[in-house]
Amino acid sequence: MKYLLTGQETERLKFRTLQPEDFDVWLALFKADNIAKFLDFDSKLSEFELCKRWFEKAFHRYDNDLGGMNILIDKKSDHLVGQCGVLVQMVEGIERFEIGYSVLPEFWGQGYASEAALKCKNYAFEHSFADSLISTVHVDNIRSEKVALRNGMTFEKRRKNFNVFSIDKERWKLTQ
Repeated sequence: MKYLLTGQETERLKFRTLQPEDFDVWLALFKADNIAKFLDFDSKLSEFELCKRWFEKAFHRYDNDLGGMNILIDKKSDHLVGQCGVLVQMVEGIERFEIGYSVLPEFWGQGYASEAALKCKNYAFEHSFADSLISTVHVDNIRSEKVALRNGMTFEKRRKNFNVFSIDKERWKLTQ
């Protein structure tokens, strides 16, 4: 689990691993409109089934050292507000490192995704995980696109219904 940010913090957030007991809280994500589409999940599945798939995927990543999403805990309230992490992905046959983020609907628009994504970007480059990072965002997910752009990424290409945004280490160094 070398790509996880377990124990890391930002100004407002603490990072920890996903636990089975987080299921009921995380289920709220799948009640929001278009979430299955944005996450490239089967929209015919129930909220419970979608959440179950999310957890299966997360634990598979943890068990196979493919990075993963970290739970984001608000330091002030101690509430679970979202997940963010560095994911090892195969994109067109090439291993890429992706910054993924999802925030529970009740916390949208409060900057948690941007704050966590920035921490993940810095952590990945500081620990030399890769020479470039991506975020893959559904073309209709404007909020997540804005997070990628705020994280210093630029549009790289479109793949099916998803836009790939990226930043390389050299460009990142210029902002440090």
